[in-house]
Amino acid sequence: MTKIAFVLLLALAPLSAANAQNMPLDQFLARATALEKKGPLALMSSDLGRLKKEMQNSGKAIGMERKAALKAGKTPAFCPPEKQAGFSPKDILGHFRAIPAAQRARMTTRDGFRSLLANRYPCR
Repeated sequence: MTKIAFVLLLALAPLSAANAQNMPLDQFLARATALEKKGPLALMSSDLGRLKKEMQNSGKAIGMERKAALKAGKTPAFCPPEKQAGFSPKDILGHFRAIPAAQRARMTTRDGFRSLLANRYPCR
């Protein structure tokens, strides 16, 4: 019985990571700003890992959304080229900060990242 529970847990782990609650965008920005103020000491902060994981989870989730939209014959939120360069933290935070505060207050990190990708790679 224990082996079955363990196998089920492993099988469901990727699904739960993708469906996990994601961080409010204002909270993400507040943590990122605090890390920026720490300078090189930010590398030793546990928040750095949390924010990095948050962005990875957001990227995976919106990638799955894009694939689902394509499979359903719908236009996805963004259409990246085959070969794309990554985004620097400066690019990401700059985009997040450019979102009006009232709108940002209602968004999650996933929403903000989707917005960045939609602006950079619109579907035509």
